[in-house]
Amino acid sequence: MKIMTTSDWHLGNMFHGNDRLPEHKHFLTWLLSQIDEQQPDALLIAGDVFDNGNPSAASQSLYYSFLADASEKCPTMKIIIIAGNHDSAYRLEAPRALLTRHHVEVRGVVNRTWVQEGDKGDWVTNYDDLMIPVKNSEGDEIIVLAVPYLRNDIIHNTSYSKGVMTFLQELTSKAREKYPEKPLVMMAHMYAKGADIAPKDASEKIIIGGVEEVSMEGWTDHPDYMTCGHIHKRQHIWNTDWARYSGSVLPMSFAEVDYRHGVDLVTIQSDGSHQVAFLEYRPQHHLVILPKDDEALTPKKLMKLIDSELDERTDGKLDDQYVYVMLKVKLEKVNNDDLAALEEKVNSKNAVLSRIQRIVPELDVTTISGTEQIHSVDDIINRNPLDTLKEAYAVKYKVEMSEHQEQMLKELLQSITSDSDNA
Repeated sequence: MKIMTTSDWHLGNMFHGNDRLPEHKHFLTWLLSQIDEQQPDALLIAGDVFDNGNPSAASQSLYYSFLADASEKCPTMKIIIIAGNHDSAYRLEAPRALLTRHHVEVRGVVNRTWVQEGDKGDWVTNYDDLMIPVKNSEGDEIIVLAVPYLRNDIIHNTSYSKGVMTFLQELTSKAREKYPEKPLVMMAHMYAKGADIAPKDASEKIIIGGVEEVSMEGWTDHPDYMTCGHIHKRQHIWNTDWARYSGSVLPMSFAEVDYRHGVDLVTIQSDGSHQVAFLEYRPQHHLVILPKDDEALTPKKLMKLIDSELDERTDGKLDDQYVYVMLKVKLEKVNNDDLAALEEKVNSKNAVLSRIQRIVPELDVTTISGTEQIHSVDDIINRNPLDTLKEAYAVKYKVEMSEHQEQMLKELLQSITSDSDNA
């Protein structure tokens, strides 16, 4: 059995104001060529199909056109789609009855029924609805366990992590009972504990504090293979050899500049063993960061770097392979005129300036007049308030107060002291 896994398309995404619909068309055209060549038995799409819950008509048209084209390229292939945290679960599942007739299965929500027993009642989950058999022309069969992003209304436990794991374990156990001897492939959209994510970046929208981190440690009776969406960097999950993130199809921020993109082609044997081949996709528009390190360059040197690293436009126009550019500039090295000149320079190349990152040099607050070590409560009580305010200002704004600002604060503090003495 051959299955192709992908996730995190984010159709409708805007990259620093640039509409990425042409880029997504480029990816989906490539994906259709891979489907035509590989003829997989199933295509699994692990959530975040759209970038938001109210996708544009153009994004939805691209999505449904792809489903129709993929079904034509490989009529025997089953397509299975789950909702991610960016998707509207009910909107994604709305055409389910129609799509099922064309070998496309969508699971946006977990179906539950309220069962009343005397004075009490409880929600009963329809786990069978999440078990989707996939059979090839030779009669081999696997069971795909399709788990959409689990929101808090589905999870009832002491913690979100424990609740998700309980759900996944119960689903796996019930599938083993219903389909003994059949390989199980689970598809989910979640944040697995230990996943490698882009530092200082919110593109994956991870909840601060790890509230949504799901620990898979100690899961022994796991599915034979698991593919997940949500994390944009392709990688193994935790330290397993049976669970993976296939990663996003396009970089979603400059923090993901070094990520590799594509789909996984997974071959599942009848005993549940598997082999994974990575089919790499090169996005239409690459990301370029100048300079690559945090070296402080003068505007003149940065101009030379732009000339050496970026291609010229053809006949003054962008071609289909232009790049997105982020410039990193040290604030003390440039002024507004310099920034305007740099922007004009980049936009004369086969490139689109997407972002200017202003780098503020670290300030050593110990050099600020009045800064002193605090060893006790008495040190705080007896400290000059002006010194505290000067230090707080420097920490927040990475620059010392001007003489004018310091004088204004002195006058304000004196006014407060005078009012207190006269009260």
